[in-house]
Amino acid sequence: MELALDEPPNKTDSAPPTQKTKSAGMQFGQAIELPIVFVATVVIAGGAGYFLDHWLHTKFIFMFVFGALGFFAAVREILRRLPG
Repeated sequence: MELALDEPPNKTDSAPPTQKTKSAGMQFGQAIELPIVFVATVVIAGGAGYFLDHWLHTKFIFMFVFGALGFFAAVREILRRLPG
């Protein structure tokens, strides 16, 4: 018959910690980054549409279409970066 040695308690009994809390610096960085990402995406897409309109001699059709696509891309990117 084998003798059981004293083993340390199994750590799988306790629940794993949920998400780690972010530091204040990381939260501040994200608070500064998200509006910049939003504005930059809309401006770049709208600007591309503006130059395409001038090149094709149209009346701001592509600027509105590309601006709307930039808006939806910005919202999608913000929702992707936010936790939860």
